[in-house]
Amino acid sequence: MKETFSPSQARRIALAAQGFALPRPAGTIDRRHLTRTLSRTGLLQIDSVSAVVRAHYMPLYSRLGPYPLSLLDGAAQSRKRLLFEYWAHEASLLPVETYPLMRWRMQRAERGEEMYGGLAKFGRERADYIEGIYRQVVSRGPIAASDLDGQKGSGGWWGWSDAKHAFEWLFWAGRITTAYRRGFERLYDLPERVLPPAILKLPTPSPADAHRELLRISARAHGIATVGCLRDYFRLSPADIKGRIEELVEEGELIPVRIDGWARPAYLHKDARLPRRIGARALLAPFDPLVFERTRAENLFGFRYRIEIYTPAAKRQYGYYVLPFLLGDRIVARVDLKADRPAGVLRVHAAYAEPHAPPGTAPELFAELQLMQGWLGLERIEVTPAGDLGPSLAAIKPS
Repeated sequence: MKETFSPSQARRIALAAQGFALPRPAGTIDRRHLTRTLSRTGLLQIDSVSAVVRAHYMPLYSRLGPYPLSLLDGAAQSRKRLLFEYWAHEASLLPVETYPLMRWRMQRAERGEEMYGGLAKFGRERADYIEGIYRQVVSRGPIAASDLDGQKGSGGWWGWSDAKHAFEWLFWAGRITTAYRRGFERLYDLPERVLPPAILKLPTPSPADAHRELLRISARAHGIATVGCLRDYFRLSPADIKGRIEELVEEGELIPVRIDGWARPAYLHKDARLPRRIGARALLAPFDPLVFERTRAENLFGFRYRIEIYTPAAKRQYGYYVLPFLLGDRIVARVDLKADRPAGVLRVHAAYAEPHAPPGTAPELFAELQLMQGWLGLERIEVTPAGDLGPSLAAIKPS
C-alpha cells in the first residue's frame, strides 16, 4: 500500500470502511445485515430528536435501505440482545462484545471521573440516596426514573429530578444498564438480568488493553484517519491513548500515511480498502459516524456541517434538522426534513446544493426522499421551494 493518498482516495477508503462501497441488499434485511454493519461502524449514536426518525435508526437505513425498525429494537431489547447502551461517542448502542472494553470507564465513573461535573458532584453529595435508588432497581427492575417520582425532567442534567440523577449516575458507573425503552425513556435493570451471561463472564482487560482495542475498532471504522479522529470515536483522552498508537503501528495494525492537503499525519488500517469508485446514494443522520466528527467531515468532503437545533430560527443558515445527502463519493447537498406523522407527510422545508453538486442531484435526492417516505410509512412528500435546490426538487413529480 502506498504512503500518500489524495483527498479523493481518502474519501473512498473512509466510505468503504463505513460500508458505503457495497450495494444495498435486495430482499429481507435481517440480523446478519445488522451485525455486518455494526462490525464496520462499531457503534450507533443515540439522540432524542425525532424530527425525522431517532438518530440511531438512520445509519442502518443509510447503508442498507428500508428495514424494519423492530430489527434494531429487538437487537437492543430482546433476550437474545446483540447491543447494549453506554457512553461511547456520546450515548450509544454498542455490540455486547464491547461491554468488557467499557468497564474502565465505568470504574472511573464510580470514582467520580469520566462523567459530567454536575453528576459527579451529585454522586459525592448524595451517595446514600443513590444506594437507595439502586436497591429499588434490585427489587423492582426494570424501572424508569419517572416510575419513582412521576417526573421526566426537562432535557439536560440540570433539569433532572433527583431520581433521574441517581439513575444516570448508576448507569455511568455500570451498576445498572438499559433493559429497554418506553418511548425514548430508559427502563433500567441490573446488568446480570439484561446482558448475556457469556458476556458478563468475559475478563476485564486492563485500561491500556481496552484503549488499544477501542482504537482498533475506531481504526477499522475510519479506514484512514488522524490521531484526533481515532481518539474521538470513543471519546478517549490524550492520556488514554499515550503510546497506544505507536503499539498498533508496531503490530502492523496501523500504517502511517499522508493525505495531500492535510496538515496532520494520518494512519491507514491494515484491512482498509481503496475502491475504484463508490456508487452510494444515502441521506445521513446528523450523528452518523461518517460525519459526527465535523472537522473530519470538512477535511474529507469539503462539507462544513453544524447542527442548528439550538440556534434561534431566525439565525439558522440551513434549518432545524438538516440531513447531508451522499451521492457517489461526495456529499452533494443538504436537506431540512420533518416527518409529519399525523399528516402522513415527509416535509422538505429547504434543500441546498453543495458547490460541486452534479446536474442530476435533484432527481437523485428526490428518489432517495421517496425511499425514505416509504420506509417511514408516510403517504406523500411535500417540498417547499426554499434553498437553491428547493425549486428543482419541488418541480419533480412523484413516480
